[in-house]
Amino acid sequence: MSFYRNAVWFVKGLQEYTKSGYEAAAKQFNTGDLDVNLSGRSFVITGANSGIGKATAHEIAKRGGIVHLVCRNKERAQEAKEELVEHTKNQNVHVHIVDMSSARQVWEFAESFSKSNSIHVLINNAGCMVNQKELTEEGVEKNFATNTLGTFILTTALIPALKQAQDPRVITVSSGGMLVQKMKVDDLQSEKGTFDGTMAYAQNKRQQVILTERWASQHKEIHFSSMHPGWADTPAVQLSMPDFHAKMKNKLRTESMGADTVVWLAVSAVASNQPSGLFFQDRMAVPTHLPLALTRSSPADEEKLQAILEQLAHKNPNQPSRLAL
Repeated sequence: MSFYRNAVWFVKGLQEYTKSGYEAAAKQFNTGDLDVNLSGRSFVITGANSGIGKATAHEIAKRGGIVHLVCRNKERAQEAKEELVEHTKNQNVHVHIVDMSSARQVWEFAESFSKSNSIHVLINNAGCMVNQKELTEEGVEKNFATNTLGTFILTTALIPALKQAQDPRVITVSSGGMLVQKMKVDDLQSEKGTFDGTMAYAQNKRQQVILTERWASQHKEIHFSSMHPGWADTPAVQLSMPDFHAKMKNKLRTESMGADTVVWLAVSAVASNQPSGLFFQDRMAVPTHLPLALTRSSPADEEKLQAILEQLAHKNPNQPSRLAL
């Protein structure tokens, strides 16, 4: 079954996830969807100093939004801020230094941010693909800590603030790679068998999609969505998947192409009129499972995922007493 999933997914990817796939899809885009004035709206973007996150920040800043760059590296974040301000002439660009793999840092940021800032849109873009097994200082597998647990804590911690805003939205940048994975709820941190960073990442991306669906059902006041940016030529892809990048570099999307649907989901009126909880690719809701791939989880397993994450989040001594679940 895994061979079938991978073969179907790769053929699909060559047709849809590449630069030519984007160009074909873009013929159906309504360019007016992004003709918006974002003055007064506040956007929190994780992993925003490069790649898709930076491209997203640029498009939002260009339209007058208040942009909060949540980044791990202070120097690169400051460089990104200066570049954004220079290119967009928008002075409302702010830097916050947070390691998304650290539950303590994510809690502290969410708490302090909520006290002094408003938030209309959260864009969960930060991610990592560590190919050698590595644990954080808190003893959590690095990919899972960043991609899943960090995203879970930040989102749930900011839900009360989001509910105070007009037209609040949460967009999570997932990956089409999750289509080849069925969630392994009894091995969320990839502890069984030989560690494979690519598969761990794909598992995390499946977990993100499931969380998006659950949040949408639990918090009706907020519009949730997840999305696949396609195969984009970003620093993260170059670093984490060098062989794939070398073979596919002439077919890969630009960072702006990868960011297009993130921006569309974050700012357009038509996106917020879509049902909450869906998975998007090139401005269209698409299935979260390949045909006959047997990747669906039971409702009980999806509930268990959220329960485990809540338990892990509560292990941190600096968190608030109650998550927004």
